[in-house]
Amino acid sequence: MINIPTPTLMPADKPSSGGSNGQRDDDQSGQERGLPATDSPRWVARLAWATLGSVALVVGAVGVVLPVLPTTPFVILAAFAFAKGSPRLARWLEQSATFGPIIADWRANGAIRPRYKIAAIVMMGAALVLSAGLGFSRTVLAIQALCMLGAAAYILTRPSSGPKRD
Repeated sequence: MINIPTPTLMPADKPSSGGSNGQRDDDQSGQERGLPATDSPRWVARLAWATLGSVALVVGAVGVVLPVLPTTPFVILAAFAFAKGSPRLARWLEQSATFGPIIADWRANGAIRPRYKIAAIVMMGAALVLSAGLGFSRTVLAIQALCMLGAAAYILTRPSSGPKRD
């Protein structure tokens, strides 16, 4: 006769007594319970946040050299997304010599430094002039100008405070 051990329920393995949906009373993830990471839906959310952060950072980095894309909003979005999805990447971004000060100013005061405001406005103006020079229709130019006007108003109404590094 083969002796098959019967598993016993340990306190951390007891199902919830509060409902029939099988959820646990304590909020432990699958990994904390010794289950594979794929058991928990949290890894999907973390992956989604990390992916959003990566895409936003790439777009922000492209915005450094292309006048059509602003850098600051995408870097702030990347910091937010990384904070939710990858604390390691969030720390890396916050400690970056290039992007760290932008994030620190935003978190401390909701501030955008004057040099970044000027750069954003100049780049938006250059993109609009370039679009007109390339012969875009008046409708497209009007929509672009309206969007840029809204973005410029938002940027210019943010505080400029923060440590003086300019």
